[in-house]
Order: sequence, then C-alpha cells, then structure tokens
Amino acid sequence: MWRHLLSLSLPEWRHHPWRHAAALLAVALGVALASSVQMINESALGEFAQALRSVNGQPDAVLAGTSRDGFDDALYARVLLDEAVAGVSPVLEIDSVGRWQPEAGDANAATLPTPLRVVGIDALKVASIAPALMPQPAASAASAASGLALLLAPDQVFLNPAAQKSLGPAASHPGARLALRTPAGWVAFSVGGRVAAGSSPLLVLDIAAAQTHWGRPDPADLRAAPGASGRLSRLDIRLLPGTAPADWQRRFERAQPLPAGVRWAVADEALQRVSNLSRAYRVNLGVLAGVALLVGGFLVFSVVSLSVAQRTPSLALLGVLGLAARHRRRLVLVESAVVGSLGSLLGLAAGAGLAALALRLLGGDLGGGYFVGAAPSLVWPWPTLALCGGLGLAAALAGAWWPARQAEALSPAQALKGLGAAPAGRARLWPGLALLMAGGGLALLPPVAGLPLAAYAAVATLLAGGVVLVPAVVQAMVSGLLRRQGLGALPLLALRRAHFARQAASATVAGVVASLALSVAITVMVASFRNAVIDWLGSALPADLYLRPAGGAGDGGVLPPDLPARAGALAGVQRVAASRQRPMLIQPEQPPVMLMTRALGAGPAAAAAGLPLLGPALPLPAGELGVYVSEPAAALHGWALGAVLQLPIPGAAAGTVTVRVLGLWRDYARQFGAVIIDAADYQRLTGDLRLNDLAVWLAPGAAAPEVEAALRRLTGPGLPLEIASTATLRQLSLRIFDRSFAVTLYLQAVAIGVGLVGVAASLSAQVLARRKEFGLLAHLGLTRRQVITLVGTEAAAWLLAGALIGLLLGLLMALVLVHVVNPQSFHWTMPLSLPMARLAALAAAVLVAGVATALWSARRAAGRSAVLAVKEDW
Repeated sequence: MWRHLLSLSLPEWRHHPWRHAAALLAVALGVALASSVQMINESALGEFAQALRSVNGQPDAVLAGTSRDGFDDALYARVLLDEAVAGVSPVLEIDSVGRWQPEAGDANAATLPTPLRVVGIDALKVASIAPALMPQPAASAASAASGLALLLAPDQVFLNPAAQKSLGPAASHPGARLALRTPAGWVAFSVGGRVAAGSSPLLVLDIAAAQTHWGRPDPADLRAAPGASGRLSRLDIRLLPGTAPADWQRRFERAQPLPAGVRWAVADEALQRVSNLSRAYRVNLGVLAGVALLVGGFLVFSVVSLSVAQRTPSLALLGVLGLAARHRRRLVLVESAVVGSLGSLLGLAAGAGLAALALRLLGGDLGGGYFVGAAPSLVWPWPTLALCGGLGLAAALAGAWWPARQAEALSPAQALKGLGAAPAGRARLWPGLALLMAGGGLALLPPVAGLPLAAYAAVATLLAGGVVLVPAVVQAMVSGLLRRQGLGALPLLALRRAHFARQAASATVAGVVASLALSVAITVMVASFRNAVIDWLGSALPADLYLRPAGGAGDGGVLPPDLPARAGALAGVQRVAASRQRPMLIQPEQPPVMLMTRALGAGPAAAAAGLPLLGPALPLPAGELGVYVSEPAAALHGWALGAVLQLPIPGAAAGTVTVRVLGLWRDYARQFGAVIIDAADYQRLTGDLRLNDLAVWLAPGAAAPEVEAALRRLTGPGLPLEIASTATLRQLSLRIFDRSFAVTLYLQAVAIGVGLVGVAASLSAQVLARRKEFGLLAHLGLTRRQVITLVGTEAAAWLLAGALIGLLLGLLMALVLVHVVNPQSFHWTMPLSLPMARLAALAAAVLVAGVATALWSARRAAGRSAVLAVKEDW
C-alpha cells in the first residue's frame, strides 16, 4: 500500500519540485541548527573530559583542598602510611604566566606574558597514577644529564602541546629559557622536554621546585627542612587491589576526621562544573534551534496546504475511482514523511558541517566564552543525533496533519465541481484564551533541575494560543470594518470572504504569527539585556583607568602592596581604589563564586554609593561580619538578604567564617556569582595583603596617556600591566555581549525568513485554489485589476490581524523570556525595554512582504487560465 501511495505522489514531485524543496529545507534548517549545537557541546565536553583524565589520571581516591591555597601536607604522611594504600602522588597546581627570558642587556626582547597552568609533581610517583603528566626529556637534554637528575632538577620545566602552541616556536627548542611569574618576581627556567597531557596550556616541574618558588616548602617528600609547612593542591591515591574506595574513605575518616580545608573529590566533578557552567547557554541555544524547527513545521503546514489545495481535483478523482478517505490522508502523510526524512538527513549532514566550522572558528563555546583552549575534535553523539532527526520527522508530520485531515474530509463529488467551500460561522475565542491562560500559569512555575523548562513550555503554549486566536481576531476586526457605512462592492466582497474563511486565515497567518512573535520576543529580550548592561556598566566602572598584571591574576600575578599609595601620589591622579579577587568554592559540582575585596566604608550608605544594590542595605549588627552578595550567587545558593552564612573564605585560619548578608547587588559579569567583603576584614581574617586590580580616578585636566605611562614606570618591566580606560572596557564588554548574542540574532533572522516563505506558500495556495472563483468574477464583469485588488484587500485584512497578534503575543513571550527565563537560566534580572522603532519595522516588513506576495500570486492566478478554468464544468 505504501509503495502505491508513493507512486501517486511522483507526478506532484515531478511537476512542483520547488514546493517540496521549500518544506525539505525548512526541516533541514531546524535539524541542522539543533544537531550542530549538540555536536559542538559534546565535542567541547568530550575534549575537556579527555584532557581532565590525562591530567588527573585514574586514582582510586582523591583528597583535594577546598581553596586555591590547598592544604597542609602533613596529611600526605598519614595517607602514605595507611596499610591499604599502594601509592600516593602529591600535586600542587598554580595559575601563573610565562614569557621567554630576554637576552642579557635586551630588556625589550621579552614576549608578552602567556597564561599557564603550573603543575608540581613527584616524578617518582606520578607515572603509576597519571602517566600523561610524566615528563619526557628531550633527546639533547637527556644526553647531557641522567634522566632522573633531569626530572628532579629545580630549574627544568616540561610543556604540554597546548603550552608549546601558545608560547610559539621557541617552546620546541630544548634549553630555551622560560620566565615564570612568582610572588618574588620573574624566575627563569629551562625547557627540558614535554608532557603528553592534553588540556589548556600547562607545564610540569618538580613539586619541590614549585613549592620553593611559590613560597610553599615541601617537607612531605623529605627533601625540605623538617618542621616546615608545605602546601598541596591534591593527593591522588592508588589503593591495594581488592580495596573498595568508598569503604576505605569511611574507615579513614573514622580513624581521624579530615582537616579543615580538605575534602574527598569526585573524579568527574571538574567535568560537572564545566558542564554546569555552559549548561544554561547550551539549553537556550538548543531551544532557539527548536524554534527554527517549530517555524519550519508551520512552513510544512503552509506548503502541504498549498499542495492539497492545488490537488483537490486530483484527490477527488482518486476518491471517485475508489481511493478511500483514510488513504488520502495517508497519501499526504507519507509524502510529508518522505520530505521530513530527507530533510532530517540533509539537516544532520549540514549540522555536522556547521559544527566542524564553528569548532574551528569559535571553539566549543559558540561565542559564550565557556571553554578555553584548542579547538576540540568533532564528536558524533549518535543517540542525540537520532533524536534531532526524529524531531525533524515529527515536525514535518505535525505540520502536515491538518492538511491531511482536510484531504480525508473532502467530498469527491462536490470537490470535482469546485463546491468544497470552507465552513462559515463564528470562530470560538475560548480555545485560544485557554491556551494563553495556561501559558501564563506555566510561566509562574519554578525551574526544573535549574532549567526554565516550564517557562519554555509557557512560550510554546502562548505561541499555540496566538495561532488558535487568529480566526476570531480576523472576524472581530473585519466585523468592525463591515459595520462602516459607504463601503463599495469590491471592499465589501473582500471583507465578507475574509470574515468567513477562517481556515484560510489560519493557514495564511500562522507563519506570520509564529515568526513575528518569536522575532519580537527575541528583539525585546536582547534589547532589554543590552540596555541593562549599558546602565550597569555606568555604575560598575566609575573610575577613569583600570589596571591589573598582564596575563591575568594567577599565583604570583599580584600588584605590590604599596602600589596604591605610590599611584595615588602621582601627578594627575585624584584617588585610587585597590581590590582583590579570588575564587571561592561553595559546592564542588558548581563553578566557584568569586570572592572580591574592596574598601566599602562604614555604614549602608557608603556601600550603596559604590555598589549597584537591588534594594536598601542592612545595618551591620555589632560584633558581626558583613558581606554583599551578587544576584546570581543569591539565586544559585539560596542566600537571602539578612541571612547568616558559613563561607569557606580562602586563607581564613578557621576554614569557614560566619557572615551576614547585608545587601544584594546586580552583577552581569559573573554568571555564577560574587561575594564582596570589606578589604580590612579580609586582610584581618587571612593576612593576605595581595592585590589584583587598581582603579584610578584622574584629576581634572589630567591626560590619561601620561598617567598611564607613569603607572607603568612605577612597576617597571618586571611586572607588565594591562591598563584600560572606562570607554575601552565599555566597548569591549558590549562587543563580547554582541558576539554572545550573534547566534541568537541569526536564528531570529532565520525565523523571519522562514515565516515569510510560509506566508508566500500559503497565500499562493489560497489564490491558486480559487482560479474558478476568479474566472466567475471575470464573467460577472470584474476586471483583472479589480480581482487583484480584491485578493490584496483580503490578504491585508488577514495579515494585519496576524501582525497585531504577532506583536502582542511577542510582547507576552518577551515578558516570559526577560522576567522568567533569564533569571532562571542566568540568574540575572533586568527591566523590560521596548525598541518601538525596531518592532514597528519588523511588523511593517512582514505586512508589506505578505501583501506583495498576495498581489503577485493573484496576478498569476487571475489571467486567462482562470477564465478557462470555469469552462471545465461546462
């Protein structure tokens, strides 16, 4: 049966290939976008997981520090002496920057600092747990010294491929002198070879050398003075065969609790943190790809409606010849299934191409800035790709379902005589209103697993409700026009038909409502976010100049403690403000919160003057310690105004510190939150006097370039600075914002384009199916121009209603995106901004394009063929 139904479709495909090509491309577009987003994500996470395994190895258990400062290595001896432990590999990880050491007397030859991850390891023990970190001496270096001596030499470093690529050609030359930034300044090392570990740029050196140069002596491996206190980042533990890691961990803690600042780490928790970091961005891109697929389904609906309308005589003749009604429905669905299958296959192939191109040009983050490092290799997640292909097929079948039911319901005898008129009557309001109310209710539901799934369902329900309301709105608008006196015969005829042909209106305007509503919603969301960021930058960047160590902060990348005082004394400087930033891990599976220190002043009024607070700040009770929490941190961790928290402040002697939340502030720079503590309180708790950033206010009339040069002279060539003006930082921030939303705007343009193609196809369907009607009107005396005017007036009434619904529906959807999706996805709130000129231009463009399409289609259908079509019944 299916083979016979397909054979009946061959003439249609042969004579009108463009029509099915439009539906095929629409399905392919949605599948390509959805599959490419998933492939990019899987590739990026797969690359990160592989690099993580190569660096961390495959230990049975891991003890890790809760902060970047690590933990006292006294724990190392305790673990090593445990009878169930086969081996322990101590690791110290440091964030630093490196540059090639200039030749003597050539101070200008130094290269710009490159961020590097420094990993201190014990070469005698790392091979059994993380062999990818085992140094591989270069042949020339190995011939000059014994292998073991080279591995333990305090001045030898070994680079991974990513570091060699970042540092340039000199990195492949054994013996090249590489300077690393330490708290004591720049220290020169010699490149002794390489390591196989894949990851972001890193280098490996002996753990004793790492602890010595970064102020962390290493007594644990018995190569440092007894009694000194060394620090470690983690202990990778290999247990004896037959030992269950979970049982051993419980037994180990029963014997003696873990020290403060130490925890059991899960092998894949770093991968989970990175996955959580980009999850909201990925889900939003995936939903936007689904939007393209949804609009593609509307295009399939319009195209199949066109096909059924034009083939009504053929379908009726097949019915007279014995083809059952259910087989006519199956015929249309089989054709659409073929189109959906071919479109899905084409979309999967195109998605692979898009993913490969995006990985090469943008990396694994699509402009989001979440994955750093080399472009990952393309990964093929077959179950996910099969799901994307299935969604494409489902969209094609869903779009064809209603036209297929129309083909099933037609009466062959009446259809052969052209008497298959659309049903008249009053369109019902309640289905559309019920869907809109259901959408509003879904928008009020909380997120599911941290994702705004109910909000996305609310957007889809609102969209469906708007489409269902089209016939009622068309009838209401046209009824108002019909009550006007003095209408001529031609406008009256056009408005009467527009009033009663509600099925035609739904088919014609569905694409307009879908594409315009989605475009309006995205436009309002992006404009609201961008305007909010612009306003926030005005309060977040109050100074004239901002400086930090070149290459980022990192371990050792700090400003001298006396720099604020010396900078404040420079000519042209009015005042300075120093700050410190460092990550603070709250939950192991979540990215860290940024702990920021600055001079807040006394009282709520002083804090409010320097922070974009969301509301009034609370006074600090006597004897307590106060902090100010950013909006994302409060949303992620459930912190409320006035709450008392236990924060694991890095470097605090007690491990955790009891603080009270005095205020919540708006922060669009750190998606996973920040906590601000007064600099004096932080320094008292930790003894850490280091600084990362310096804000400089210029005196009236001072020249920024001269002050910038003076600041560079203060630090000298030993500490290169990155200095930027407020205007430069604003431009950079907005450029990053626009890059992050470039994919969103592209999908918006695609939705408009696909919607307009759907309008063109649907209007063509309506016009071409009415050739006999136009021929009869011509016999009654209407000229060709009057027939075209009739169709244009009728289409304008439909499209005007569609544009009105699309605008209003888009604003409702924008409210959900701005006030529900953004806070639940990215934990940011913002005021709603309406770019009226852009919204009016969108609606006008859709209206003009739709009417122009209707006039062009009517021009083709109202010619001699329409007159001859009437003779078919004579």
